[in-house]
Amino acid sequence: MLQPSTRTGDSLLVTLPHWSKCLREALFFTLCMALLWLPEGAGSTLNCHKTCICASNIVSCSKMNLTAVPTDLPHYTAVLDLSYNEIARLQSEWTPNKLPKLHNLLLSHNGLDFLSEKAFVYVKQLRFLDLSSNNLQQLDEYIFEHLANLEVLLLYNNQISQIDRSAFIGMKNLQKLYLSQNQISRFPLELVKEKSRPEKLGLLDVSSNKIKMLPIEELQVLPAWIKNGLYFHNNPLLCHCDLYTLLSHWYIRKLNSAVDFKDDYTCILPGPQKTQLGVFDLSGDSMNCSTFKEADEEAFLEQKLTLRCDTKYRKKSQTWTMPGNVVVTPGSNQTAKVLPDGSLQINPVRPEDSGTYTCFAVSEAINETIYVVVKVHNFTMHGSGETMNTAYTTLVGCLASVVLVLMYLYLTPCRCFCCPSKGKTRGEDSIHSSMLSVTPTHKDPALKVEMNRHVAFIDSKDLQGQNGKWNPNGDEDDDDLDAEVGSLVRGKRKKSVAGSISSVFSDTPMVV
Repeated sequence: MLQPSTRTGDSLLVTLPHWSKCLREALFFTLCMALLWLPEGAGSTLNCHKTCICASNIVSCSKMNLTAVPTDLPHYTAVLDLSYNEIARLQSEWTPNKLPKLHNLLLSHNGLDFLSEKAFVYVKQLRFLDLSSNNLQQLDEYIFEHLANLEVLLLYNNQISQIDRSAFIGMKNLQKLYLSQNQISRFPLELVKEKSRPEKLGLLDVSSNKIKMLPIEELQVLPAWIKNGLYFHNNPLLCHCDLYTLLSHWYIRKLNSAVDFKDDYTCILPGPQKTQLGVFDLSGDSMNCSTFKEADEEAFLEQKLTLRCDTKYRKKSQTWTMPGNVVVTPGSNQTAKVLPDGSLQINPVRPEDSGTYTCFAVSEAINETIYVVVKVHNFTMHGSGETMNTAYTTLVGCLASVVLVLMYLYLTPCRCFCCPSKGKTRGEDSIHSSMLSVTPTHKDPALKVEMNRHVAFIDSKDLQGQNGKWNPNGDEDDDDLDAEVGSLVRGKRKKSVAGSISSVFSDTPMVV
């Protein structure tokens, strides 16, 4: 008769006398492994002594070789660290109970390659989510839809190549998004564009990806507080002068994204050799891009002008000063006023509004000063001003002067071909020789010596033809004309002809 044994193994052998020795050994090994595996197994109950480390509302299960998230997490858990495990899939039922106080969830270094669209239904109060250093390949639509309170999202060092345009919709409190070291080839413009970007997003890191082209025109008009946190260095960008201008502007403004990683902004020159060059070296011999200079604001008379206080940081109080260090104050008679968003509006623009405007942006930790130079044109945008009127008047005056000179030269009454040659003496001067030249045309030497100045008269032979006037001395005969010529030789004038060329313009004879 078999004696009862006090050992569990012996009693098991007694009750199973017909089992083979191999079967008994296999069963014994299975029971031992089950006892060892249960405390740390997938889906096991949380054990703060062996599975995780619990410190008040912090639960740290890092480096525990977990393949699933432990169940029965305390409802008061605020920080849950599951990094450096082997959790490959985050299902919707990874936490069957709501965790209303959980605000930090760390899942980095897990080999994670799947996210359920309902994975974050029970953790809606999350503010920090770390999914970095995993094997995620794509971000589906509305994947983070339930994380309206999330502020920081870490997705760097994955294999992400596709991002749905609606993946981040609903994340109205998102402030920092890290997407560096992935396989992204398209710049996610919807994350920084005016109407589609998260309202509070101030940092977007898409560095070290496969982006070749940037929407430069859209990036140029972004406010400085977004450009200050927009990182896209270490991408295979194509070299272009617009890219150099963009980054040069950011560097002059001392934006962190350009200053901190100046040497990491590189591009590839066009050509079969695919030469890599620093973007800030494009102003040299390689592409000879023009050196960037800040452009001044230009305005016209009677225009409404708005100057932005384009600061690098949000939530600052702005104070403006006008040229001459005149502070813009509300309720004054100044044409400038500060708008609620911190911009300065000048309405209407006047010539004396030209000069340098200064915006002082002040916060608790940082002070920033921005200078804006305004150049006012001396005319309106849709019409001419004083400068144009002066030029027009000068032009009309010049044209009128030319017309009068031509009329004087070519429209003078009684030209030579209409003047009768009868009664002219050898030494008589013609009207044209008197008007156009100061050199006598007489052939008589004695006459040339004696005459020092010439007085021109129109031949009074005809009684009509002097611009429609009648000659009152029309009854003079040839003897009087000869006597008048004789007086001309002696330098004395005997009688004036009322219809002469001098009487047309003045009562004084023309002296040439």
